[in-house]
Amino acid sequence: MEIKNSFLKRIISYFIRGLVLVAPLYATALIIWSGVEYLDSILPIEVPISDKQTLYLPGLGMLIILFGIILLGFFFSTIVPQSFFKFTESIMRRIPLVSLIYYSIKDLILAFVGDKKKFNQPVLVTMYRDTNIKKIGFITQTDLSHLKIADHVAVYMPLSYSLSGELFIVPAEHVTPVDAKATDVMKMLVSGGVSVKVSKEETTEED
Repeated sequence: MEIKNSFLKRIISYFIRGLVLVAPLYATALIIWSGVEYLDSILPIEVPISDKQTLYLPGLGMLIILFGIILLGFFFSTIVPQSFFKFTESIMRRIPLVSLIYYSIKDLILAFVGDKKKFNQPVLVTMYRDTNIKKIGFITQTDLSHLKIADHVAVYMPLSYSLSGELFIVPAEHVTPVDAKATDVMKMLVSGGVSVKVSKEETTEED
């Protein structure tokens, strides 16, 4: 019986190790492939190889879209004057629904890849003083005078295992900066605290 139990434990252990290896790779490949297929569906391109047959090249449509975006970025950065952008955005700002959608998406993209990134200040927020419960988030606005709110900051708190989150307006005195990289903090939040960067000292000790 002990031999069977030890053999079964080894099988389960090997299965878990294989699952840990395969599952992340499969999920990553699936997400990337889904993104490629989605971009290809926007610009479907099939290369004709004969009169009745065509060949689908995965990623070709995505490459053309990315190349087109780079060309547009170069064109509008070097040829088109900035005054044209200001004039266009002034028109967009006057259209109620279009203005809401346009500026929300633009500000979100600039928060990640713009010169003034927003999700780069991880902080620890005291939610309830009596229980000392804290939550981790990212400061997105330090000046809320346009809302007539003083001594408060805007903190975005991502939800675990999700791309969504919540925005809280909290007193500045309840916010404590976190001494860690923003990317590490974001991975920790999205993974529900499971993904934590291990220091080199801890890795050496385990080895």
